[in-house]
Amino acid sequence: MPNRGIILNRRTLLKGVSAAALGMSAPALIRSARAADAPIKMAALLDQSGGLDLLGTPMLEATKLAVKEINAGGGLLGRQVDLITYDPQTTIQFYTQFATQAAAGEHVDVVQGGITSASREAIRPVLDRFQTLYFYNTFYEGGVCDANTFCTGSTPAQTVEKLIPYAMKKWGKKVYVLAADYNYGQITSQWVKKYVRDNGGTTVDVEFFPLDVTNFGPTIKKIEAAKPDFIVSALVGAAHISFYRQYAAVGLNKSIPIASTVFTVGGEHTLVAPEESEGMLVSFAYFEEVDTPANKKFITDLRANASKKINYVSEVTARSYEGVHLWAEAVRKAGTTERMAVIKALHSPVSIDGPSGKITIEPKTNHLLQNIYLAEVKSQKLHIVESFPAQPPSDTLLVCDLVAKPDQATFYFENGLEAAGIK
Repeated sequence: MPNRGIILNRRTLLKGVSAAALGMSAPALIRSARAADAPIKMAALLDQSGGLDLLGTPMLEATKLAVKEINAGGGLLGRQVDLITYDPQTTIQFYTQFATQAAAGEHVDVVQGGITSASREAIRPVLDRFQTLYFYNTFYEGGVCDANTFCTGSTPAQTVEKLIPYAMKKWGKKVYVLAADYNYGQITSQWVKKYVRDNGGTTVDVEFFPLDVTNFGPTIKKIEAAKPDFIVSALVGAAHISFYRQYAAVGLNKSIPIASTVFTVGGEHTLVAPEESEGMLVSFAYFEEVDTPANKKFITDLRANASKKINYVSEVTARSYEGVHLWAEAVRKAGTTERMAVIKALHSPVSIDGPSGKITIEPKTNHLLQNIYLAEVKSQKLHIVESFPAQPPSDTLLVCDLVAKPDQATFYFENGLEAAGIK
């Protein structure tokens, strides 16, 4: 159920579903007819239960902090921002229902949310239909080309492309891949195989696991028999943490190390024993350990304002905060919350200096130019070993040009990676 701003106000789903019958243009008409001093409405669709709350809870706290800062500074265009929150409970049906309620029932100006790629693909067509601006603030597999959707998280060409050659140089060329069995894991594993091949290596095997799998015993035996030089893990969520514990329990982490495209994003390195994650390599657009005044202030303010304990501040948390401020900066630049004017402002392009550094909208893809960091886990801390400034989303640029073709609303990598020429 949704919560409104700091003062909580429950609404029924029936209101949103009934409003949907009014047709796709009604929300845009209603938004433009509001009083000049009426609150600007933002919705957040972030899991607070159901298995992905490990990520969703700090993401929501960061979203709330950004809205609080905006309102404390006088709001936007002289108006306060009213934040309406929904808990989809890691259930795809609820993402669709709540996206409909936010757009057609509440007539929000923007939606910030979604964690998994499946949740994004449930939300995105609904918001396209109702002409409601959408920010997806989670790192993902790349390939979304949608004029109405802004993907602010990092993509494989920004992170995996850095992680794989570094790990191969450090450990060797034989790689075993473990991945979550949905779009993110399936497509990311293809990018891993490409970068392994590009750097003269071999992918020994690839295995996929549903999000609720907790028993990795048979797979660990297969890894032991295959004798790879290292593992690449694209495992996702609380259940998959079991792999790292079981892997360390048989001592394989000491002889076959791990690089991951996901680990630490939910603070997993603080949840397992130090020896279970020691020496792992990861790459993201942000780590809590980024040593800048802006990041230190963000971390202090986030923990001081959060209603729940935040174990670790990762890319998805920082980017949830930055996604709100990117949108706010575009509203200021446009001088209105009208969707097309805000999109035009974002393409101008909009940049902000946030906790992760300078981030800039790349207008051909609605993704970001952003800093990328490589780090090693040591004693449950992330030690940054390399950084790469202003990296483009070159994977999505292979298939997407919203400047030349602005009417696109396509997820190019949904059915494989043929469009990018790597499968």
